[in-house]
Amino acid sequence: MEKVQLTGVPETMIQTLYARARESQKEQPLIYDPQAVEIVNRLDYDFTAADKDFKMSAGVIARTILLDAMTKRYIDEHPDATLINIACGMDTRVYRVDNGTIRWFNLDLPETIAVRKQFLKEEGRISMIAASTMDEAWTASIGTVTGDLLVIVEGLTMYLTEQNVKQMLDIIASHFETCSVTVFLEYMSPLVVKHVKEKSIDQSGAKFTWGAASGADICRLSPTFHLTEDRSLVEGMAAMYPIYKVIGKIKPIRNLSNKIAVMEKTV
Repeated sequence: MEKVQLTGVPETMIQTLYARARESQKEQPLIYDPQAVEIVNRLDYDFTAADKDFKMSAGVIARTILLDAMTKRYIDEHPDATLINIACGMDTRVYRVDNGTIRWFNLDLPETIAVRKQFLKEEGRISMIAASTMDEAWTASIGTVTGDLLVIVEGLTMYLTEQNVKQMLDIIASHFETCSVTVFLEYMSPLVVKHVKEKSIDQSGAKFTWGAASGADICRLSPTFHLTEDRSLVEGMAAMYPIYKVIGKIKPIRNLSNKIAVMEKTV
């Protein structure tokens, strides 16, 4: 068994990892993440809070269902693309969607990448970058992007400030000027940021700090990008609970759910 020493936002990756592992062990799982199962079985960690946090677990699985499908479709349409997974934590999406030719970079803080390296060996075509998203020096590790670029920002912006989000998008826009860039950016409603707590996340010391009313509002922070569409996590919830196929059409419910802003910057 292996111990990990994390607190605050970096610790949330352990809770989300556990949610995927638990779903994967069901008789008919909606996602199957064998790496998550293997890592959880090796961890010396108290998962009691995560095990009782239904709200967090449901959100993680809904998000995974939706983003896996969106990423797989992007890769099918751009088989030689480069992908950057910002704030990767212990995310293992690359192993579920890899086509054997994409370049995939998992980026996160040095203390997070140190934990990731305990369990996953990634180098070459699939590799890790230990750096802050706000430090533009990380872009040098990507090298030249000759094809299209997809940047995934999952489970991060709700812990940032508006200025942080702007800075992150500006870094992406300014350093990848010669290629078309698509960003899948998860964001939270300001009402949820203010009024909703998730027990396991709260226990880690992490706090929700920022939300946006729409993807269009986020694009206004960095006008190089334009919004293609907003996708609601109710789409993932509908795969879990059929009632969401009906109630998910109710605007307030869609608006209170986390969303994925699909943003593009063309050459």
